[in-house]
Amino acid sequence: MHYINRAYTGQLDIIGKNPQQINITNRFIDNKATFSLIMPVYQESKILEEHISKFTLELRNKYNCELIVSDGGSTDDTVAIASKYADKVIIHTDNRRQTISEGRNNGAMIANSDIFVFINGDTTPVNLIEYIELITDFANQEKKYVKIGALACYVSAFPYEEQKKDKIFNIIYNNYVRLLNLIGIGMGRGECQVVRKDIFYRAGAYNNQIVAGEDFDLYRRISKIAKIKVEKKLHVYESPRRFRKYGYVRTIIYWFLNALYVMLFNKSLSKEWEAVR
Repeated sequence: MHYINRAYTGQLDIIGKNPQQINITNRFIDNKATFSLIMPVYQESKILEEHISKFTLELRNKYNCELIVSDGGSTDDTVAIASKYADKVIIHTDNRRQTISEGRNNGAMIANSDIFVFINGDTTPVNLIEYIELITDFANQEKKYVKIGALACYVSAFPYEEQKKDKIFNIIYNNYVRLLNLIGIGMGRGECQVVRKDIFYRAGAYNNQIVAGEDFDLYRRISKIAKIKVEKKLHVYESPRRFRKYGYVRTIIYWFLNALYVMLFNKSLSKEWEAVR
């Protein structure tokens, strides 16, 4: 594993198993971040800059947070774009396809904070300052977050892409997430998941072998050891590009079957998660 640091260039083995190449520009050598934004990406050069650039260095300095990009082995300009903005960039160099679970776990592995914020590369907070301040309150265990181990988000489609069917689906699905947490099953949409480090590792982190449904699987396990709060102000936009390609019915059936397999067999039905770009 190779590190690039503003003050240092050298070799360092973090875990001794994963053959990732890691490029780091680290602002947290001597101090801890309040929280870590961990962004798994793969072949995202068309849209990544639009989203990642919102987490400016000025904003990250103000709120004492770090930005980690975990790349799944992109062959486009994803890594170059990520390197312009992120504090740390992890590059998957194995010949095999990396799961999104591995990407997130690798980001968590080098995070220098006690709060992990997993946010997708095609996802943007609806209100960035409100989003950051809410996570800061969660990190500091302020107010209603004292006994909460993880936060689940609300999701909407980007306004410039949103159609009526997108709005209807997200209203139903956001409330479905609330229902699952109310009845104790545990659920958090993968677009954005916020977890305390100790809870993340006590729950067993993401299952690297699960190709789809890994977000549900993690929160299902977290619900057994900690409280999950579905936070309406943790509201993000995502691209509905997958729904445009496959339609809502096919995608929902696909999600349901993968969730069922996760619950019954601790693995996903899907063998590979197709990147829709």
